[in-house]
Amino acid sequence: MYYVMVLGLMVVLPLVSSGVELGVTGGDPVVIVGRWFLFWGAGVRLFIAGISQVANPAFTTENILGEKNPGASHIVQELGFANLGFGVIGLAGAWVSGWAVPAAIGPGVFLLVAGIRHIAKRGKNGKEWLACITDLLVGTVLVVFVVVSFVRGA
Repeated sequence: MYYVMVLGLMVVLPLVSSGVELGVTGGDPVVIVGRWFLFWGAGVRLFIAGISQVANPAFTTENILGEKNPGASHIVQELGFANLGFGVIGLAGAWVSGWAVPAAIGPGVFLLVAGIRHIAKRGKNGKEWLACITDLLVGTVLVVFVVVSFVRGA
């Protein structure tokens, strides 16, 4: 279930939503793709991850990070609070006019750096590999969205 949810929220739904909007209404692909990755990949995904990490930090601690130290659950729970915050920012930013670019900065940098950190870790399990790849993908899309938007606005 974890694999389906992560792939769905961070790859499939942003791409399908972007394709449908581009096909139906047209528009600027950078803005549309950026907004849908912000909504699904950062907003919905990080909000759900935050709820899970706050309510059941042991799942992330043990099943994704492979840590057996029960004390690590407190750190994961705090990560959950950050994920909730980034999730809310992503959800709001995707729909409130003018918020998408500023709202993509925090989650974009967070996901990109988290993905880079995952690369360096040895002995990753399948769930951590998936987190690594999808964090890198969504983080890169959001950072490119922000940079292109700033360059266009300059």
